[in-house]
Amino acid sequence: MDDTTETLTTGIAALSDRLTEARASIRRRIIGQDEVVELSLITLLCGGHGLLIGVPGLAKTLLVETLGTVMGLATNRVQFTPDLMPGDILGSEVLETDADGQRSFRFIEGPVFCQLLMADEINRASPRTQSALLQAMQEHEVTIAGQARPLAAPFHVLATQNPIEQEGTYPLPEAQLDRFLLQIDVNYPDRETERQILLATTGAHTATAHPVFDSTGLIAAQRLVRRMPIGDSVVDQILDLVRAGRPDADSAPPEVRAHVSWGPGPRAAQALMLAVRARALLQGRLAPSADDVVALAGPVMQHRMALGFAARAEGISLGEIIAIMRRHTPGLGAAA
Repeated sequence: MDDTTETLTTGIAALSDRLTEARASIRRRIIGQDEVVELSLITLLCGGHGLLIGVPGLAKTLLVETLGTVMGLATNRVQFTPDLMPGDILGSEVLETDADGQRSFRFIEGPVFCQLLMADEINRASPRTQSALLQAMQEHEVTIAGQARPLAAPFHVLATQNPIEQEGTYPLPEAQLDRFLLQIDVNYPDRETERQILLATTGAHTATAHPVFDSTGLIAAQRLVRRMPIGDSVVDQILDLVRAGRPDADSAPPEVRAHVSWGPGPRAAQALMLAVRARALLQGRLAPSADDVVALAGPVMQHRMALGFAARAEGISLGEIIAIMRRHTPGLGAAA
């Protein structure tokens, strides 16, 4: 597929139709949570990893299972616990004796050898086990016994985190948080949506989702996202917004300098560049706009920034800081 305008437009239109079908299939099992579904699909279309944060019972596990079905990905799930070891995720070598008495090591693959890994309650595992995912998430391979073993393509991690139970948990280090393309906040449904959930999930029949993509089709979609055009004005807005979140930058607003300990790095700008394209594609548009930058600023940057102690004591939130950054960025203040 060449990059001529006509061919690219045709490809985007065809992919947009398939994504519409995929969203319809997901909605058969996931009622409401349209923004969560959209952000999850954006994560997969960008070839990235997502961190889903929400209290128990909000269908985070069901969402990941449904995404695996609809996108045609081989899915594994790991329940993270304090006693989980790196080998429980990556795999290990075992010494075997064959029929003629010869001994040799055989590698047994861990659950990370899949296409979509659900890391359930990732902050319950020790830092050593959390760090076992770092190489896999960044390099799409793991090194065991000195040998690099590639993972399947595509490879995605969707991790969940419970925000209310902090006793016995280990906060994710900044280096690992930065590996997640988006932080996806999963909130309580409204009353009418919860009513629909009750009626749909407590009867004799359970809705099912059907496959729309396969791994080859998803990889092709990820390549198309990277070829989508993006205007110079949107690129400048992304740069201005990300740089406004760095407290030592000349362009940072006073509130950022006063309340932010550290801000987003270049990986945040890269994530935003990809995510705005994917959001435009999901909505059937040929190029991203300022509205996409505004909509994705929070999911891209809130886990890549930290507030100072005084700001936390005063009850200032990162959402408020990011809103100030948006208003400070030319072209974004009036965007939806």
